[in-house]
Amino acid sequence: MRCFKTIAGLRTYLRTYLEQQEQQGQQKKIGLVPTMGALHRGHGSLIQRAALETDLVVVSIFVNPLQFGPQEDFKQYPRSFEQDCQLAASWGATVIFAPTAEEMGSLTEKSLVMPPSSLLNCLCGAYRPGHFPGVATIVSQLFQIVQPTVAYFGEKDAQQLAIIRRLVKDLNFPVVIQGCPIVREASGLALSSRNQYLSETEKEEAANIYRSLQMAHQIFQQGQRERDALLSSVQKQLALTPHLQWQHLDLVDPTSLQSLDTITEAGLLAIAVYVGKTRLIDNLLLRNRQAIIAIDGPAGAGKSTVTRRVADALGFIYLDTGAMYRAIAWLVLQAGLNPQEEAAIAELVSQTQIELISRPAPQLTGVKVNGLDISEAIRTPEVTGLVSAIAAQAAVREVLVKTQQAYGKSGGLVAEGRDIGTNVFPDAEVKIFLTASVLERARRRLADFHRQGQTEIDLQELVQEIAQRDQLDSSRNLAPLKKAEDAIEIQTDHLTIEEVITQILTVIKEKTQPA
Repeated sequence: MRCFKTIAGLRTYLRTYLEQQEQQGQQKKIGLVPTMGALHRGHGSLIQRAALETDLVVVSIFVNPLQFGPQEDFKQYPRSFEQDCQLAASWGATVIFAPTAEEMGSLTEKSLVMPPSSLLNCLCGAYRPGHFPGVATIVSQLFQIVQPTVAYFGEKDAQQLAIIRRLVKDLNFPVVIQGCPIVREASGLALSSRNQYLSETEKEEAANIYRSLQMAHQIFQQGQRERDALLSSVQKQLALTPHLQWQHLDLVDPTSLQSLDTITEAGLLAIAVYVGKTRLIDNLLLRNRQAIIAIDGPAGAGKSTVTRRVADALGFIYLDTGAMYRAIAWLVLQAGLNPQEEAAIAELVSQTQIELISRPAPQLTGVKVNGLDISEAIRTPEVTGLVSAIAAQAAVREVLVKTQQAYGKSGGLVAEGRDIGTNVFPDAEVKIFLTASVLERARRRLADFHRQGQTEIDLQELVQEIAQRDQLDSSRNLAPLKKAEDAIEIQTDHLTIEEVITQILTVIKEKTQPA
C-alpha cells in the first residue's frame, strides 16, 4: 500500500497506473473512500466493498476543519494515523491520501461549494450551519484530485449522502455515489468514530437510540404511515433512558430531506442524540413498497425463463431489461448510426424515453420508444445482432439503469440480469443468484441445438465457450458478473424449471413476510 501526502504525488501515481493499464488494453476502476480517520468496522465495510467492486482503492484521511463549528470537537477529534493505515491495508486499500490542511488549499478565504439551502436547513444542518458546505467543498476537491469511478459513503450520514448525490447531479461529476449500509454493534449502536468518547455505561444507554427507531419500524410494519405516530413511538422509547437527549428527530423524504406527514413511498426517520457531551446520529429508512426481486447469475443458468414465471406467480411486473436494450439497438438502426460512434449514440439515447408494455404470458413484453410501439420490430435478426455492441456502451447502460430504477420506485417487480442485484437494485428486498455448473449449462445449450435440428455441435466446445464467457462476464469493466453478498444462491443442476421456481418463491416468502 502506498501513502501520499501531496496532491502532486497522488495524481502522478494514479496517472501512471492508468496509463500502464491502458497500454495493456485494460480500463481500470478507481474507488474512493473519503474518511476523517479513526477508522472502525464501518469504514472497513466501505473499503472492502470498494476493493470488491473496483481495481484500485484510494482511502483519504483528512480531518476537515471546514466542517467543524467554533464549539465543536476539531482539536479533540480522535486521530490514529498509523493504526488507520494498518486497518485500511488489511481491508483492501491500495493508496492512502493524507494531505495537510495547507495542502488542500487556503482554509481562511477558501472558495466554498454551497449545496441547495433546502438540503442544508434541516436535520443536522439546522444545528451545524457551516458543516455541509465544508463537507461538499472537500469532497468536491477529492473528486477532482482522485477522479474516482465510484465513491463510497456510509448511509449513517444520510443527510451528507443526500447532499453529495445532489452535488454530483448538479455539478455533473463523472462519479457513481455508492451508499453502504450502517454497520452496528451487537447492541444495535451504529458504529462511529465518536463512540470512542463514550463510557461503557454510556454505550449501553446509547443502544436505546436504535431500539427507539426499531419501535417506529415495528408499527410501520403493522401499517402505520403517519408522521406523528411514528415520531411518538421513537420519543416514548427514548424516554426510557433519561440521559439520552435528542437534538432533532424528523421524518423526511430520503432525497429532498423535506418533512413528511405521511409515507407514501419511502421515509427517512433521522435522529441526533446527545449521550452526555457526545453527539450521535442514526437513521432508519422506511419503505412503503412491494418487494423487488433481483435475479442475477451467469449466462445459461435459465434466468429469463424463471424470472417471467416468478413474476407471473407473484402478480408482479416482469422488468424485461433485454427488451429495453433491443429498443435502443432498433433506434440506432433507424437513425442510421455507426454502432462504433459512441458519442452519437450517447446523444441519441439521452433524449429517448423507453416504456415497457406488460403482457400476459406467454406473450413477449412489449416496448415503446418515444411513444411508438416497436414490440415486433425489436425481434428482427438485425436488432438481435446489434444488441451486444449497444449494451456494452456506458452511456446506454447509464440511461437504461435509471429507467429501470424508476420502474422499481414502487416495487412489485422481478428483474434479471448480470448485475441486477449488485448495481441496478442494490436495495432489492430479495436477491437470487441463479447458477449451474458449466457442464450443466453446456448440456442445456446442446439440447436446445438438438431441438433446432443442429446435431453437429460438440459438447466439449460448448463447455469451453461457456467457461470463457463466464471469465469475460466476471472481468468486464462495465457491469461485471458478481454475486451480491446478501444474495441467496440457488444451484440448478438436476432441477426442473418448476423446482427452481418453487425454491425461489419459498425464499421470497421467507424474506418478505413480517418478522
